[in-house]
Amino acid sequence: MPTTRKEIAFAINDVARLLKTYADQSARRYGSTRAQWAVLSRLNRCEGLKQSELAELLDLQPISLTRLLDRLADNGLIERRPDPNDRRVNRLYLTPAARPVLDHLTALGEELMGQVLDGLDDKAVNRLRADLGVMRDNLRAAIGRNSPTNESPSSKVAAS
Repeated sequence: MPTTRKEIAFAINDVARLLKTYADQSARRYGSTRAQWAVLSRLNRCEGLKQSELAELLDLQPISLTRLLDRLADNGLIERRPDPNDRRVNRLYLTPAARPVLDHLTALGEELMGQVLDGLDDKAVNRLRADLGVMRDNLRAAIGRNSPTNESPSSKVAAS
């Protein structure tokens, strides 16, 4: 018999999957993909990221991100600039042509989330946001505790 707590995990997974599907469908209206939207949005918040940093933030494999960045660069929406301190590294920036695209995608995101959150009042939305933040922080802490670099010597011996 599933517990309420276990059902929450299934519900979060279902909502995330459906949100991704809906975002993909919606982004197509602007000739974009959800992945491209995510890259542009993240760069809008943090211009000058290295590709490796962006890949980590978006939880993408570097080769997948490279393809996305190539497409966005070919479309004139981003540019790679050399890092002044490390010539092996490029930093990523939005171009002026990306701004109108981001404006459309931002409006689309507001519309999309308006539909997703329909029926929830502002108090419930704020509580949900706070609760999801706590859950995210709990997961980050758990992942940190379980990472190989945080294992004690005795746990490494027990695992072998």
